[in-house]
Amino acid sequence: MSMTYTTIHVETDARGVATVTLDRPDRHNALNGALIAELTDAAERLGSDPGVRVVVLTGNGKSFCAGGDFHWFAANVEKTRAERVEQSATLARLLRCLDTLPRPLIGRINGPAYGGGVGMIAVCDYTIGAEGAMFGLTEVRLGLLPANISPYVVARIGKVHSRETMLSGALFDSARAARIGLLTEVVAPEDLDQAVEKVVHAHLQAAPGAVADTKALIAYVASHDLETNMTYTADRLADAWETREGIEGINSFINKSVPSWRIK
Repeated sequence: MSMTYTTIHVETDARGVATVTLDRPDRHNALNGALIAELTDAAERLGSDPGVRVVVLTGNGKSFCAGGDFHWFAANVEKTRAERVEQSATLARLLRCLDTLPRPLIGRINGPAYGGGVGMIAVCDYTIGAEGAMFGLTEVRLGLLPANISPYVVARIGKVHSRETMLSGALFDSARAARIGLLTEVVAPEDLDQAVEKVVHAHLQAAPGAVADTKALIAYVASHDLETNMTYTADRLADAWETREGIEGINSFINKSVPSWRIK
């Protein structure tokens, strides 16, 4: 699948590992209308490509993502109320698209992230950050709200940590980002690629269809009551026993063979 963009770069290797790089280094990969539209398009395309197994999200240059571009903010101030709502909704749609991507989304957090950049970290399934990177939900310091990103940030770090970070807008380091659950792990900058590759390799041992269904399963059970989940999960396991992957996985375990989806 060929994808040519101006604000992001997408490259997929022979294993089906797609690396999506935010590519506005001169603006610290800040989000503007073009980047939001292109990243949404790329996420939709990668999510529907059966050849893609894992997606890695990272930034070019010193920063992961500095949040919203101030030129984009300023342009939106001049728009009508309806136009401002629509512009805001484009970011909401991007986050939703990344959050529901039917592939593991690995965040390679190469540097600082603020505002919307923190929101994009929050929708990743596994996040590896570089030591020394700083983070901040800085919107209130600009008289704004972390509105579109709040459902994902609160789900990621919880209500208490959201209040601790959102209400002051103060910056925090990678160690604290790991403590509150924003980052899964923190490594030295020179070890970032090795750490990402280790996580990618682990995900390539899992059956792609089962991964997509499990990601949907997690979203469902997190938003429903126990009684509803009992019925839903019983159905999903019964369905899994009937799939090609399920049959192959069970047979390979019994026969001590390697299932077709595993990559060494």
